[in-house]
Amino acid sequence: MAERTRWYVVHTYSGYENKVKANLEKTIENRNLHDWICDVQVPMEEQVEVKDGKKKVTLKKIFPGYVLVKMVMTDDSWYVVRNTRGVTGFVGPGSKPVPLTDEEVMSMGIVDKPIDMDIEIGESVKVVSGPLENFPAVIQEINVERQKIKVLVNMFGRETPVELDFNQIEKLD
Repeated sequence: MAERTRWYVVHTYSGYENKVKANLEKTIENRNLHDWICDVQVPMEEQVEVKDGKKKVTLKKIFPGYVLVKMVMTDDSWYVVRNTRGVTGFVGPGSKPVPLTDEEVMSMGIVDKPIDMDIEIGESVKVVSGPLENFPAVIQEINVERQKIKVLVNMFGRETPVELDFNQIEKLD
């Protein structure tokens, strides 16, 4: 793909950040827009609270009312994000979204973590977390940018395609 993915800031109704993220991820999955909208994040930070003498670590939103979306800006991708329930608009003048600079993205602590995976399509792996833990699988597709992998898992005698994160699999020796 010739176009570059960039991070954009989307304004949401207050308290709807996680719902917007879930709705957008569901839309991306249903419409197969993985190549256009790569990542959706609600920036969070750990906060330590002490209650009744006990430490409690909670996650707090860094930017309440905002969601970050990594996408290729096209009319279609703009339309999908803009018309997601809970989204009030993109941050930028008028209807023209302005992408974040690389410096802004890094200062927010959003880092594209490159994962070095020594795997290939057709290789056998084991699922190490999630509902399919300990199931063997065969790699069908690798998406390095999204850090996702599509595998075929044999369930009840049928090959079932499943999308997993890189950290959910382990290479079989």
